[in-house]
Amino acid sequence: MTSPDSVLVVGASAAGLSTVEALRRKKYTGSITVLGDEIHAPYDRPPLSKQVLSGAWESDRAALRTNDALSTLEADFILGDAAVGLDSVSRTVRTASGRELQADAIVIATGVRPRVLPGSEGLGGVHVLRSLEDAQALRADLLTAARLVVVGEGVLGSEIAATARTLGVDVTMAGPQSAPMALQVGPMVSEMLAELHRDNGIRLRLGVGVVGLTEVDGHVTGVRLATDEVLPADVVVVAIGAIPTTGWLADSGLQLDNGVVCDSRCRAADGIYAVGDVARWHHEQLGALVRLENRTNATEQAAAVAGAIVGEDECYAPVPYFWTDQFDVKIQVHGTLPADAEVDIVDGDVSARRFVARYRTDGIVTGVLGWNMPKQSRLRRQEVVDGLAVAADRVASTT
Repeated sequence: MTSPDSVLVVGASAAGLSTVEALRRKKYTGSITVLGDEIHAPYDRPPLSKQVLSGAWESDRAALRTNDALSTLEADFILGDAAVGLDSVSRTVRTASGRELQADAIVIATGVRPRVLPGSEGLGGVHVLRSLEDAQALRADLLTAARLVVVGEGVLGSEIAATARTLGVDVTMAGPQSAPMALQVGPMVSEMLAELHRDNGIRLRLGVGVVGLTEVDGHVTGVRLATDEVLPADVVVVAIGAIPTTGWLADSGLQLDNGVVCDSRCRAADGIYAVGDVARWHHEQLGALVRLENRTNATEQAAAVAGAIVGEDECYAPVPYFWTDQFDVKIQVHGTLPADAEVDIVDGDVSARRFVARYRTDGIVTGVLGWNMPKQSRLRRQEVVDGLAVAADRVASTT
């Protein structure tokens, strides 16, 4: 297979930029165009809920590369112009401004958009957090707010709550799960996170659904729970998950189902690939379609997509990984942590709040979690790799 003469990356995201960089590392010499809907050059999103929101970083520090570094990639960046359609046969992308961009290979890296509460659009004091502007607007409100309610107890909601509390804001976290990050880390660690948040002054109103917001004169005044209780608030952050940004692909002919559906090479159609949060690809070792919303996957999958574009033929079967920082706690997760997994402590001590937990299902190690023990959890990653291999053998034996 010969490399295409031109590549169009749709999405000036971390995943999109990483694809460009990986192509150049692999000695790709063709033309590259990057189309982005935001006016900013590629920036990092994880710091938005922490360093940028807290004010520890100025916004420009979130930039992934300097202008000089971007120029060395010899790519044409078209920013502030969203993709609105794709002809997958001719591999032509239409943009909001009327451009038509054609390339021999297209990489879809349009990420996700935040879910919103019905009726919350346009209401003063209500925020989501996805973009640089979102972080700036939320910080401005928090600096004058007395009471914040975070709707959502996942990773993002937990990080926002922790950051806001360090700013001195009165914080309540609401959501249907029993504890922060219960779906991501299981009952033992999520209960420890609940204790961490309570110890730092955050009120937890969990285990009950949110049905709407209250307002006066167009500004939010509270969050209404399914019990009809109202949690008073000057500011509300909605962090209830995200939806893959695939609306612009509705008439493309690509398979869209919780993302852009791809094969094990991250290929959605001939000459068309997907990368990052928007990609849902076949993980050969798990024998299932997988979509990951984390920074590490954006970089690793970009390298796989670049390899496929230049003719390499390798499946993309990573060990999932994510991390989160909340107050003085750093958590690293390698693999997956099923809620019903058998959990044992293999390093450190839970009582000392420094430990590594190992998760096993049907005798197979599916994941490890480090609580303030990043090096030790990384060393345990190989157990997850070995577990994936065993799981792949089991999948193969049943097909």
